[in-house]
Formats: sequence, C-alpha cells, structure tokens
Amino acid sequence: MNKFLFFLIICIINIYDFTAQNQFIARQGQITFFSYASVENIEAQNNQVLSILDVKTKKVAVSMLMRAFVFKKDLMYEHFNESYIESDIYPKATFEGDILNFDKNATRQTKLINGVLNIHGISKETKIKSTIENNNGTYSIYGECKVLVKDFDIKIPPILSSNIAKSITIKFKFQYQPYDE
Repeated sequence: MNKFLFFLIICIINIYDFTAQNQFIARQGQITFFSYASVENIEAQNNQVLSILDVKTKKVAVSMLMRAFVFKKDLMYEHFNESYIESDIYPKATFEGDILNFDKNATRQTKLINGVLNIHGISKETKIKSTIENNNGTYSIYGECKVLVKDFDIKIPPILSSNIAKSITIKFKFQYQPYDE
C-alpha cells in the first residue's frame, strides 16, 4: 500500500509540473530611453514591446520595432530612424538573456540578467540588473541599464557630437500574463 501511495504522489507531482504554467508573455511592454544633450534632451517611449518569460528555463526574450518609439518632436523621430538607428535597414532591436539565480516562487527579487542585446545590427553581451515580482502567478520585470552609442556603431556627425550623450539610459517594464499557445 505504501508503494502505491508513493507512486501516486510521484505521478501527481509530475502531472502538476508538466501542466504548470511556465511561459508568460508581455504584449505591450514599455521601453523608454533618455539621452542628456546640451541643447535639448532626447527622450522617447515605445509601448509596443513584446517579451516572453520562461520561468522553467529562466530565460527572457524581448523584441521591439524601432519605428514604434514616440518622441516629443517629429524631427527627433525622423533623425532617430533615418540618420542614427537606420530603421529601414535595422527595423528591430532584440534582447535574449538568462536570469541568474531566479526563483519562480519568490514574491520579489532583484536579479542580474545576462544576455545579448542587438541594436543597429550589432550584438553586445549585456548584464542588466532587474527587479522581478511574482503576483499570484503573474510576473513583472522592470529596471534600467545604460548603453554606449559607440558599442552599436551608431554614427553621430562630428558637428552634433557635443550635443548628443555618449551613453543612453534605457528603462523597461514588462507585465506578463500566462502564455496560451
């Protein structure tokens, strides 16, 4: 009888683990960037960012269209897409990473995400400090990081180089829901 009970418990645990929700999606994540400039600060927001979180493999992936950034001025949008990011050639940016020491059951945790950030056709190893919250089985990830313009081969005309910061602050926030295939 004890062997049968043990076998039954193992089966239930395996079935629960197999059916447990492991993948989550954020269809309208938010990414903003800010660049201090002596003439005028440059700031934009993108609310059409897609992200997938897999709590079993501890991986996260992000994809966004560069033309979805909204600027205060149309001219900034035009320069960003045509002169700097070259959105016709490099239409999206991506990030794929592993969450270090992630505990899917913790309510709130601050973790490093090691991954590869791809902007402007250039991939760069990146470590991002993030806060991860678990609210009854749904997750949020938010944080910020800095990237150097030169790391992604973004050309700034010499006449404008003193007006544009060499590093950009990127803030992000994703609210995930269970992913139903």
